[in-house]
Amino acid sequence: MDDNGPRVELTPAAADLLRQLHAQHGPLMFHQSGGCCDGSAPMCYPEGEFRTGGSDVLLAELAVEGVPEPVTFWISRSQYEVWSHTRLIVDVVAGRGSGFSLEAPEGVRFLTRSRVVGA
Repeated sequence: MDDNGPRVELTPAAADLLRQLHAQHGPLMFHQSGGCCDGSAPMCYPEGEFRTGGSDVLLAELAVEGVPEPVTFWISRSQYEVWSHTRLIVDVVAGRGSGFSLEAPEGVRFLTRSRVVGA
């Protein structure tokens, strides 16, 4: 990507959860919206289930050990503009997030943390 490293990273806990979800659901994707309710929670879907378009940016194709295909990470264009100078770190925290995200039944949710690039 650039000298500061990848735009999106996974914590070990997030990678573990993605391996588990991949075993249950097959290829996966994330979409990070700018919504008010779960704005810091990327939603995880089976690849292609969430329809992306011109208002979305493909920010990363995440390589996860044990998952044969990359996990795509999409972000809404408006959110991308706000977070354009940050590195996103996808983590897992206890508690239920959106009922639409695949991890919801597991009692955990994905959470995006951000760090200014170069910091």
